[in-house]
Amino acid sequence: MAEALADACDVRVVSWNRIERTSERFGLHAVHESDDAAIAVHEQWCDVIVVQGVSFRMFPSVRTSAKIVVADLYDPFQLEQLELNKFSDERTWNEEVRKAVSLINEQLLRADAVLCASERQRDLWLGALSTLGRLNPSTYRADETFSSFVRIVPFGLPVAPPVRTRPALKGIVPGIDDGDVVLIWGGGIYNWFDPVSLIEAMGVLRDSHPHVKLFFLSASHFNPDVPEMQVVADTVGAAERLGLRDRTVFFNDSWVDYDDRVNYLLDADIGVSTHVVHAETRFSFRTRLLDYLWAGLPIIATEGDTFADVITSQGLGAVVPEKDAAALAAAIATLAEPGARAAAAARVRAVAEAYTWPQALSPLVDFCTAPVHAADHGTRPAGLTCGDRFERILAMPRGRRRDLALLRYYLTSGGFRLVREKVAERRERLGRNV
Repeated sequence: MAEALADACDVRVVSWNRIERTSERFGLHAVHESDDAAIAVHEQWCDVIVVQGVSFRMFPSVRTSAKIVVADLYDPFQLEQLELNKFSDERTWNEEVRKAVSLINEQLLRADAVLCASERQRDLWLGALSTLGRLNPSTYRADETFSSFVRIVPFGLPVAPPVRTRPALKGIVPGIDDGDVVLIWGGGIYNWFDPVSLIEAMGVLRDSHPHVKLFFLSASHFNPDVPEMQVVADTVGAAERLGLRDRTVFFNDSWVDYDDRVNYLLDADIGVSTHVVHAETRFSFRTRLLDYLWAGLPIIATEGDTFADVITSQGLGAVVPEKDAAALAAAIATLAEPGARAAAAARVRAVAEAYTWPQALSPLVDFCTAPVHAADHGTRPAGLTCGDRFERILAMPRGRRRDLALLRYYLTSGGFRLVREKVAERRERLGRNV
């Protein structure tokens, strides 16, 4: 994103996580979590701030900035939280969902423009903006379609084709040979996915297609704040129960470096992504599928999301019903044939051109080269218009007053045990950012 924006704008990327990459085309700056003085330097420098996640909560100078603010909501993380925490206790599940909704509402109330990843997401955010009063006479007068207010800016692909720098799978991973057909699961394993049905499909193919292998790129997440999910244990357990682990199904236990992932993609033959059909699915934009496009891999995916429609209409592989191991096995068997795989791969490479970063980012580039406040800027409420006690506390500026309010809330909600848990979580999080 920063590379593409840098063609038209001066760009700084500011993060409270460690920054290991470098660029001569834009600035990269690391700040400590909640170090508002450090972030204020960059806030004063810029004309436009692109934010996502917890930025408003962490940095008051961003939240109260008079600069033009773009809310990047390509990830509807309030729906993720419904899946992410569904195996937690009821209090935690409710708390995490309320946090996410509160964070999103705060951004929607302040944003001068909103970014989303698809037409479906655009409908989602227009509905949310409407309930918050942002689709009002002022913004309607400025643009009756609201297309300049909510812009479709999905994730993008590098313009340059991928280049292998080393072999990664075939002849390298014990059990995966040069002549095998390799399916790659190109990312983490999360609760909203359905890898177990994929494992079961591999069981169906074990005897008829022993040369078909499945490789999970990562069974763990690079971010320690993201806990290991129940589905990881379920997936590994299914592979072991069926006797497939390290025979036709393989798990990489570490997170692959960004620049090294290309070697795994180019050693694979088919990209796979299977999920459960629910609310998160409908509005998701699976960035791993873009990696498959970039690498020219035919795709096998579950129905229900935006990309499934693209795969079907463009003939990029196969789309199957959810939790249907037999349909998955049939799709894998079809694309294991060289002719079918080559034909689908050619169509994938043709479609990929439409998803390069310059193409995907053009609506944001247009906005940033001629930025304007939303038509209702200065007339809308500065904070949440609704919410329970917990949401109102989360919306407070970070500092002692907010900490004391949280302390009182946790004491009344869960007693000293809950307070100890929350203090330990904060210490661990702050320790990782030193």
